[in-house]
Amino acid sequence: MNDRARPAPNPHHATAPLSKAMVRRIVFSLSVGSALEWFDFLVYGYFASVIAKAFFPSNDEWLSTMLAIATFGISFLMHPLVAIVLGLYGDRKGRKAALTLAILLMTIGTLTMAVMPSYQHIGAAPLLVLLARLIQGFAVG
Repeated sequence: MNDRARPAPNPHHATAPLSKAMVRRIVFSLSVGSALEWFDFLVYGYFASVIAKAFFPSNDEWLSTMLAIATFGISFLMHPLVAIVLGLYGDRKGRKAALTLAILLMTIGTLTMAVMPSYQHIGAAPLLVLLARLIQGFAVG
């Protein structure tokens, strides 16, 4: 049978069922990703007072803490935007390319937070922390 005689693949055709090993692998991968996201959430919340003192100094400790928590919360505003942007990117370039981009962005955001100098060393620390959290929020979305 030559290539011209074969019917074109039907995009609506059901795919073969996944094996148990593949389902376990998918569930494990999703669980690890979710656990890391919640770990980030819990660690940032736990260290909010330390982050506030290092990156958002103010005469009012309450205000510094609120700025640190607001910076964390604003990253969640990126989730709907990334659903649109990375969804369109994934449609054009493929899911693997979209996932690779998301992982790269998360790495950049996390590395930026890890090496961030304090407010005493660089006055732009609050803006850089906000930018890093927005990148992380974009990557997670």
